[in-house]
Amino acid sequence: MTPAARIAAAIEILDEIATVRGPADGVIKAWGRNHRFAGSKDRRGIAEHVYVALRARARSQWRMGSDKGRALILGVMAGQPLDEINALFASGGHGPEPLSDDERNRLVAPLPMLPDWVSAGLPEWIAPLFQARYGADWIAEGQAATLERAPVDLRVNALRGPVENALNLLAHEDVKPERTPFSAWGLRLPAGFATDVHTLKAFTTGWVEVQDEASQIAAFLARAKPGGLVIDYCAGGGGKTLALAASLAGRGRLLACDVDQKRLDAMDERLKRAAAKVEVRRLEPNGEGMAEFEGQADLVFVDAPCSGSGTWRRHPEAAWRLNPETVERLSALQQTILARAAKLVKPGGRILYATCSMLEQENDAVAIAFAASHPDFHPIPIVEAPTANLNEPGRVRLAALAAGGHTLQLTPHRTGTDGFFAALFERTA
Repeated sequence: MTPAARIAAAIEILDEIATVRGPADGVIKAWGRNHRFAGSKDRRGIAEHVYVALRARARSQWRMGSDKGRALILGVMAGQPLDEINALFASGGHGPEPLSDDERNRLVAPLPMLPDWVSAGLPEWIAPLFQARYGADWIAEGQAATLERAPVDLRVNALRGPVENALNLLAHEDVKPERTPFSAWGLRLPAGFATDVHTLKAFTTGWVEVQDEASQIAAFLARAKPGGLVIDYCAGGGGKTLALAASLAGRGRLLACDVDQKRLDAMDERLKRAAAKVEVRRLEPNGEGMAEFEGQADLVFVDAPCSGSGTWRRHPEAAWRLNPETVERLSALQQTILARAAKLVKPGGRILYATCSMLEQENDAVAIAFAASHPDFHPIPIVEAPTANLNEPGRVRLAALAAGGHTLQLTPHRTGTDGFFAALFERTA
């Protein structure tokens, strides 16, 4: 494919992403399946165009006066010599249509001072939420959450053996990750790592799982103790279920629950690969179906459905699909789920509420509402939660971020992780 044809394909994909609810990578893969003439190099080039455009959407939309795929691509090109852009948009054949006069004018016009929401890379209505939550750092938080690329983190499976053995196994395939700063079981692949992780022997034999360090931290803060009953109430794909299973070291009972049977079914392969002992149970559509375990669990882990704002650097299109009504709906749902899950905790047991969100309405507000309506639960300071699964410098850093409190907000800007929130409580009676 010519460079112009790749740009035309990227424009087509961006317009498709705007009309569907599925993730951008799924749309890109579907386009590749339907256009077999595009080679692997072409597909990588097209995907690069798409993701660069998605991450730069706020600035491009502001400059070009449109959120269409064509405008997003052109916005990224602003600053290049106009004759070079003209050449790509006037090649005919499979390339995009020639530039209009308005497009030319916008591309060469000096860009006025950007509004703060554009500088932050956020949709305009979300900017005040970030500003209220993160204060003077809110623009940097927005930029890190939307404009930066996320690394690929791995968690070494303690059920298989120590980190050193996993590193040796990876080294045989010339993979040399770094140790993560917080998780004692975390590895970070180098930037630009191109090999499909799922083909590595360390992955196929269950030695490592793909899991962002923030998700690992949340699972470790829950402090699943061997011998107890642990319930992963919103197990989803099972990433944190596997981390909890590793903490239990094969001793105790671990239940993975979810309302989505397809997710639970998909978890089976992961559990087998990791040699994790887990019972899978489907919840009723309203979340009921666990009455037999009320008041029995030593730990209940609640990774509630959320906006996913903490993962926007992985899914930049999701920021522009969110709306205030969805945030309000999710906040109410999260409070309902947390209250229902709390019934399963025994006296002296703990519950950890988590989201992959950076929005206060889904995080602190839910934790505050839970504390107010559940006087039989008292907060546990984060500084008391970390275990040997965290590196000592990382533990100190997390304790400082929690500032003595029972909640912890991780963000791409603060911690170099996905955005993740955790709140820890213990039942007293």
